[in-house]
Amino acid sequence: MATTAATAATPTVPAQAGVFEGLNPSVYNPADPIVLFIIQATIVIALTRLLYWPLSKIREPRVIAEVIAGIILGPSVMGRIPGFSDAIFPPTGMAPFRLVANIGLILFLFLVGLEINLSYLLSNWRIALSVAALDTTIPFGLGVAVAYGLYNEFAGEPGTAPISFGIFALFIGVAMAITAFPVLCRILTSLKLLNTTVGVIVLTSGIANDVVGWVLLALCVTLVNAGAGITALYVFLVSVGYSLFLAYAVRPAFIWVLRRTKSLENGPTEGVVALTLFLVLASSFFTSIIGVHSIFGAFMVGLMCPHEGGFAIKLTEKIEDLTSTLFVPLFFALSGINTNIGLLNSGTVWGYVFAIIFVAFFSKLAGGALGARLNGLVWRESFTIGTLMSCKGLVELIVLNIGLQAKILSTKTFTMFVIMALITTFATAPLVSWLYPPWYQQKLDLWKKGKIDWDGNPIVPADGQDSEEKYRKGDIATRLLVYLRTDGLSSILGLISLFTSSSAPTPAASASLDNEKAADADEQRPLRIQGYRLVELTDRNSSVMKVSDIEDYASHDPIVKAFGTSTANNTSRDVIVSGQIAVVPEEGFADTLATQASKTNSNLVLVPWSETGTISEIQSFYYGGNSSIKDNMLENKEFAGLVTDVYEKHRHLAAVGVYVDSALLSTSLSRSRTGDEPTRTGITRQLTRDATGISLAETQDIGAAKFHSAESKGPKIVRVLYKGGEDDLFAVRLGYQLAQSDKVVLEIVVEIHKDADTEITALKSVLSDNLGDRVVYLHARDTVESMQSLLSPAQQVHSSRSVLVVVGRSVGSSSSASPVETGGGPSSSAAAELSTVRKVLGPAAARLAAEVRKGAGDKTKASLLVVQAKTALTTTAVGEPTLRRKASTYSQESAHGGEE
Repeated sequence: MATTAATAATPTVPAQAGVFEGLNPSVYNPADPIVLFIIQATIVIALTRLLYWPLSKIREPRVIAEVIAGIILGPSVMGRIPGFSDAIFPPTGMAPFRLVANIGLILFLFLVGLEINLSYLLSNWRIALSVAALDTTIPFGLGVAVAYGLYNEFAGEPGTAPISFGIFALFIGVAMAITAFPVLCRILTSLKLLNTTVGVIVLTSGIANDVVGWVLLALCVTLVNAGAGITALYVFLVSVGYSLFLAYAVRPAFIWVLRRTKSLENGPTEGVVALTLFLVLASSFFTSIIGVHSIFGAFMVGLMCPHEGGFAIKLTEKIEDLTSTLFVPLFFALSGINTNIGLLNSGTVWGYVFAIIFVAFFSKLAGGALGARLNGLVWRESFTIGTLMSCKGLVELIVLNIGLQAKILSTKTFTMFVIMALITTFATAPLVSWLYPPWYQQKLDLWKKGKIDWDGNPIVPADGQDSEEKYRKGDIATRLLVYLRTDGLSSILGLISLFTSSSAPTPAASASLDNEKAADADEQRPLRIQGYRLVELTDRNSSVMKVSDIEDYASHDPIVKAFGTSTANNTSRDVIVSGQIAVVPEEGFADTLATQASKTNSNLVLVPWSETGTISEIQSFYYGGNSSIKDNMLENKEFAGLVTDVYEKHRHLAAVGVYVDSALLSTSLSRSRTGDEPTRTGITRQLTRDATGISLAETQDIGAAKFHSAESKGPKIVRVLYKGGEDDLFAVRLGYQLAQSDKVVLEIVVEIHKDADTEITALKSVLSDNLGDRVVYLHARDTVESMQSLLSPAQQVHSSRSVLVVVGRSVGSSSSASPVETGGGPSSSAAAELSTVRKVLGPAAARLAAEVRKGAGDKTKASLLVVQAKTALTTTAVGEPTLRRKASTYSQESAHGGEE
């Protein structure tokens, strides 16, 4: 104890041996403040991450966890433990903590400004200003009314400055009217609303609201800090002049530097990052010394930075990690530490708390909803916009901290508004999910397109054609949505080439039809192909910025550009190709594909099977030590779960085809013939002795990927399995579409166990008329013969060794026995794998995989396409949705009714 006292009494001479000389690290030492700061930062960051884990599961922003962590560590909870605050957060030891927190605040406000793209405001300024005007003025006016009661009740409390009611009312009005733009972007992104009508309106209105709010807040701080009225005018004029100086002098020079260093094209160099941080600190210094808070200088530099070429995103990636993991949690934890819920100790105080929450939420809700309704949106969309605009989040907390530092707010009123900010932020995401669920978005989209009435009944009449006429009419898949992956790009391009090389039936092939039918057959729709790349949304701000700047980001994406160029340049029919990117959470990939399929009216969604062993597109050379994943790609439970979700989410929207490349299928299931262990190859790098006697490494073709020209391999063979059912019928029709190219031979393996099948009979007539000798029918008595026919070598002369096998998914069908049940004797691990394949891809694909495992098809390079036909939603008498198979349905129906 004496040693501790001596250490505290002589802080400039710390113990050289540290704790070995009796040093207490929790005692603040001005000569060595880093020790106590590390303790404080570690506790804050650890508690924040612990609290954020459950909150992230319900899509709540991290700022809630950061503030709650501060409240727990502050006088409200842990501070009640005797000696805790004096040991961990002593008043004399808070200076370094507060310094680091404010540095983080400066960097964070720079990132907030960097995230705002003013081009959105300029392109949608009419609706943005109309919504933002009502959403700002109504809360501001009601906030002034609340300020009247707060000023009369709590004016003159300890820690406040003697200010006039006008300044206090201005601050409270801003606190009520402002919207948390960064949190708003993350909520819109996580709910997949950013690119919808609601998202665009909220985004642009939020930008306008934020800019106006920061200007009014700067004016408020100026009035508080100015000693006289003329001084406030000087500060205001200098602030305006400085903003113009940044916009018209500094920004052009900064962009010139970026072009000289090629930072716009290649991302910021180390020198550019240093220059940017210098500008941030210099601007913060200037706005601080003229009487405006330092964060405004950082915010203006962020607004100044260009977004061209993704520069803002790349710059954010350089700065955000340290800022968001260390600096920002300290600042918002400091907000919680300054909060003392124990001061809310009377009914009057709690009455004001509820009044603040009520006005803050419902005034923003009313303003945003009225503004949206005046722009032609339905009421439910309007209320969704109002709810989103009521989100306060971290921007509100920054405003409140400025008010506390400027002594506009006391600790008691500060605590009231912190509670309001937490509740309104916490309620935003759940309320939006309830008000604007995906099924309602789909229904509203179909209703606006005129495809259904408000009760969900389809407006497009049903097709009354007979079977033959329907099959002669044209292609079954004219609008393709392709899931683009880096690992499966080359294989999926090979499949797409079959679609783009096929052509519609000629009028001569439809000579048996009358003139009107021949005209319909001749007037074929162009093939529309959209590549859709899914990028995982992370906790980083740069990930959200990619969503905001998605158009510019997609135009520079190499995968999208390669897909579009290759598809457009290798086609023999009228094809319209487009590409798009979505940045969404990994668990939302299937929902995002379904939403896009609904928007684009796609009738076939193509998904390549992962070649990396995981959902990630990045190839891992180590596979976490799990060699079974490397040798067994179909045993990929993560990706199998995604494929299952894609099948289920699209069941009533579009047909789905999952493509397994030939190389992937063979390496996935190739095993040694004597056991379950995968066959491994030896090391290919060897030393050989040349003529001079010197050993040289054989480096030729080591690690080289080899490709062959498809043109030199003869016609492509497409084999389809038909056993009855809508999935198999869709597979035959898809094979018919692919076989319309002269370079494709269609072989149909028919395995049916009944006397007549009217659908396949009608389709056979059409196939024979249009394809002639390029269609071959192979009849099989059972599953074994079917598999033998599908994997047998091609019989045509000069035909390609590569074969595309198309099978229906037909999950739940009892017509095909499990491969484990039909012999072959696989081990328990193999049986588990094949059971997974059966559940995901269906019995036919599972049996095919089992045959490949046993060595069948060694002479055939077979790729696999597993298709599921579209399922239409119908409505029962009580309004409950039911599933109904309808492979040829064109219109989309909704089971959700109700009056608006």
